[in-house]
Formats: sequence, structure tokens, C-alpha cells
Amino acid sequence: MIENKTTAERENTRLQFEMLLSEISTALINVPHDKIDRELEIALKRLVEFLGFDRSSIYQISGFKVLLTHTWAVDGFKNLERAIPEVQLPWISKTILNNRLIYFSKIDDLPAEAAQEKEFYKKHGLLSMVIVPMIVSTGFIGSVSFGAFRAERSFSSDLLERIRLIGTIFANALQRKMTERSLQDALAEVRSLKDQLQAECGYLKEEIELHFVHKGIVGQSQALKKVLSQIEQVAVTGSTVLLLGETGTGKELLARTIHNLSPRSQRAMLKVNCGALPPSLIESELFGHEKGAFTGASSRQLGRFEVADGSTLFLDEISELPLELQSKLLRDLQEGQFERLGSPRTISIDVRIIAATNKDLNKAVREGSFRQDLFYRLNVFPLKVPPLRDRREDIPDLVWDFVREFEPRMGKTIKNIRKESLDALGSYDWPGNVRELRNVIERAMILCKGSILHFDIQKDQAVHSEISEPFTLEEIEKKHIQYVLNKTGWRIRGRGGAAEILGLKPTTLDSRIKKLGLTRRPSIL
Repeated sequence: MIENKTTAERENTRLQFEMLLSEISTALINVPHDKIDRELEIALKRLVEFLGFDRSSIYQISGFKVLLTHTWAVDGFKNLERAIPEVQLPWISKTILNNRLIYFSKIDDLPAEAAQEKEFYKKHGLLSMVIVPMIVSTGFIGSVSFGAFRAERSFSSDLLERIRLIGTIFANALQRKMTERSLQDALAEVRSLKDQLQAECGYLKEEIELHFVHKGIVGQSQALKKVLSQIEQVAVTGSTVLLLGETGTGKELLARTIHNLSPRSQRAMLKVNCGALPPSLIESELFGHEKGAFTGASSRQLGRFEVADGSTLFLDEISELPLELQSKLLRDLQEGQFERLGSPRTISIDVRIIAATNKDLNKAVREGSFRQDLFYRLNVFPLKVPPLRDRREDIPDLVWDFVREFEPRMGKTIKNIRKESLDALGSYDWPGNVRELRNVIERAMILCKGSILHFDIQKDQAVHSEISEPFTLEEIEKKHIQYVLNKTGWRIRGRGGAAEILGLKPTTLDSRIKKLGLTRRPSIL
């Protein structure tokens, strides 16, 4: 814009400038928020060319820093790059923060207190400059500047007023960008939380309907108290726990107890049965997948690791996890990071792992079916869950607890349980542990016709034997002699004694008992 013009020319230039500002304002209003940066660069170019400057820049406040966010310069003139945010320009900072327009036709026009500014601008060859503050409803957000390097510029009051409008237009555009970006981020977070909540509710509903039927830990045995004491110690730490024990001992119940005693208890604990899912699906189940990641992936799905962020994930039957996924699990345990199937984006999470197995992981490591480094990572706090045969004194309490559970469902009321039935339950070895005991109680409740409950444990044992894995002859002999000894109260000699029932001499039976390592167990009553 040339100042030496006639009145008509100046009026025509003023109208052209106003039209340019109107076009820039309209473009910035209508463009999507993610295109505002590009539109600002275009606006700076048009303004520099129209006004006859050589360079224009936008600086924004970010926390305690001043950042150069947009710039454009005429070819052949080196930009100031990002030098200004790295130096101290105290006079300009103070003046612009007071919403005052800064301009000078010559560097010497700057006041004496702007000594640092004079030195800086002379060093970079700047001759004339205008700096416009950008103010929004929340306050000062930055400035837009125009500089001349080829020739000094003079500024009329009319030009300065219109240049001030540029600051208002740019400030409104940047505020809209920040507002809409914050809104988009908030909506994305809401969608993410919604997806997580829906997935969590679905998983939780599945757990309630299919698995979680026993809500309390029953028993006062020393073996159980020892386990509970260890649980209280580890629950609050957030450390990884490895539950070791036979099938049916209540490992999932103990995992829930650890979770409920932990700071994560406000969120639902999620469970994955590593042995119940085919290898082709378990990776997607654990880590999720993107739409189109594989045939049949019609939509994005969050994995249980992502859903359990901030909570606890129970990995049951961890020994069944395929080798190719064990390394990915190890990375999550070490770094708290993973990628969904079909996505290169790394997701960071905070999940506590409780794993469980009824297998010997040391043996699995030796056989090569389980990674040694993963075993060491899981084995931070191993917790041995006692089998039911090691806590026989808890059987009466467990029996009554199961009875009370089944009574409402079956419309029956049990007032007493026969002593010989409880004796039989206490003498049985319970290879299926608490789960087997619960099944025995349920069958007895179904068959019960009165208020006194009776168990036919011999029949239950026979049924179990039919479905169990084959035993060696020595195992069969040991189980049979143990059963007869328990049945006779360990009376070996005399009429009706164990030796007579087994068709052996008492001395022979004594030898067999010693050889097989059979011992008499105390009565539970």
C-alpha cells in the first residue's frame, strides 16, 4: 500500500483493503477448525502483498512460552525464524500485554526503554514494524506482526485502525480453533469412555451371568487364614499376583477379593479365560482390533486390556496362552503399552494383572511351552491356594453355605444334615475341590424330599470315577484301601474290619498301608 496517493486513490485502496479483510474474515469463519491454520497462512500472504510489507508472523502464548505458530515472507528475505521467542524483549512484551498497538517507521522511533528491542531489530535488518495484540474473551492470546526489510514505512492513523482489525479477526479464528479442538478432544474422550463403559458393562454382565455365583469366602481353617493374610498384604500394593492351585479351589474368588481390597475396587474386575478361547481369537479379545483388521472385523472393538485400564484383569488358565501372545503380554506388563490388531498406534494403559493356573509353570518353562521371562514377571507374588482336602474343617461351613444358596432357588428349607453324611464328606479326597463339593450339594438338594439333607457320597464317587482320567493300578489300590479304612474308622482287625472287607491278612494290610503312605485323618466333627 503506497502512502503517496491522491484522495480518490486512497479511498479506493481503503475499500479494497476492507474487501480483503471481509474475504479473510468470511474464509476463517466458514473453514473447518482443522483448516484454520492453513487459511491463516494464506491470509498472511495476501496481507503482506497488499500492504507492501516483507514479512508477517503470528505469535501465540502457550503456558509460559511464546511460540511462533504462523509466518509468511517475501522471497529473498530471510525470516526471523524462531528467534523472537528465544530472546527477551521486555518493552514490547509489557506494551503488547496492555493491549496497545506497537509501530515504528524507524528503529530510532522506539523509546529509550526499548534498548534491547532496538539492538535485536538492527541485528536482523528490520526497518519498520507493526505489532497488533490478539485479545479474546479470556484475555491476551498472542500477536500478529508485519515487518519491512527493504524500505522504511510510514503509517497513517487510518491504516493503523484497519490493521488493528486484523488482530481481532485472527484472534476470533484462533479462539474458535482452540474451542472446537477442545470440544472435539472432549467428545473423543467421551466416546472413548462410552466405548470402555459399554465394553466393561458387557464383560461384567457376562461374568455375573456365567461365573460369579459365590460371593463370599467361607471357612476358618488355618490354611485358609494363611492365604487371606497374604491377600491382605498384597492387595493394596498393585503388584502382579500369580494364583497357583488345583482346579475348583476358588482362585477366581480370591482374585476378586484381591481386587475388592485394592484401590482399584471402584472399577469392575475383568476376566479372560485363556484356555476357553481359540488361539485365533484370543489376541483380539485381549488387545482389541480395528475395523477391517481381519475377515469378519466389521467394527472396532476394545480389548479387555483397554477396557480394564485403571482396574484389574484376571487371566485365568494363563498356562494356556499361546506362545506368540506371551511376548505381547510381557511387553504390556513391562511397559504398559500395546497396539490393537490392525492399528500402528501405541496405547498406554494402567492395568493390574492377576494370573491363575492349575499347571506347573516351572515344568511348562522347561518344556518350552511357557516363556521363562514371562514366568518371572508373573511370579512377583505367587500365592498357593490350598485344596479342599487340606482344609477339611471348612467343609461343614461350606456345605451349609451352599445349602442356603440353593434353598430359595429350589423352594426348599433344610433344617438338618445327617452326621454320617458330613462324616462321609469329610473322608472324601475331593479331587474337584470346592467346585465338586458344590455340585454334590446341588444334586443332594434336588433329590431331597424333606427338611433333612442326605448325601450318597459313594454314588458320587462312582460317578466321578467314570469321568475321571485313567489311574494306575497302584493309584486305584491306594484309593480303594483309603476308602475302606475311612469307612471302617481305621479299624483293621476283627469282624467288619478293613482287613476282612479287603480279604487280606491284617499284617498284609499293615504292610500295604505303610508302603502306600496312607495316614489316618482326624474327623471333622
